[in-house]
Amino acid sequence: MGVIVDTSVLIAAERGTLRFEALLTSLGTQSVAIAAITASELLHGCHRANSAAVRAKRTAFVEALIEAIPVIPFGLAEARLHAQLWAELLRKGGAIGPHDMLIGATALALGDTVVTFNQRDFKRIPGLRVLPIDRFLAQGSTG
Repeated sequence: MGVIVDTSVLIAAERGTLRFEALLTSLGTQSVAIAAITASELLHGCHRANSAAVRAKRTAFVEALIEAIPVIPFGLAEARLHAQLWAELLRKGGAIGPHDMLIGATALALGDTVVTFNQRDFKRIPGLRVLPIDRFLAQGSTG
C-alpha cells in the first residue's frame, strides 16, 4: 500500500503553504506517487501562468516533482473502476469532479490512500482511504 498525492497538496507545496518534506517524512516507507491526471493538472497550471517568471518557477517545480515521484498511468483496470464508481455516485445523487474521480480510481485500483485538501469529495468514493493533510501546513498558513 502506498499514497497517491492529490493535486491540491502539490499546489500548496509549490506555493509554500505546505511542508511537503514533513509530509514525506511522516509517510515513512510508504510508496508515494501521483496519478497521471495530477501530472496533467500541474502541467496545465504551468501553461496558464500569468507571467514568464511564474511559468518558469512552476515548470521547474513540476518537472522536478515528476522526475522524483512516480506517475501512475491510467489504464484499463483504472478505467473499469472509474466507470463503476462514476455510475454508483450518480445513482446516489451526484458525482464528484472528473479529475478527482480519476485520482480516486487510480488509488483504489492500487489499494492506496489519497492525501488531499479535498476531503469532502474524496470521502464520497466508496472504499477509498483519505489521509488528513492539515498537520502539514506551513506555520502561519491557511492553506
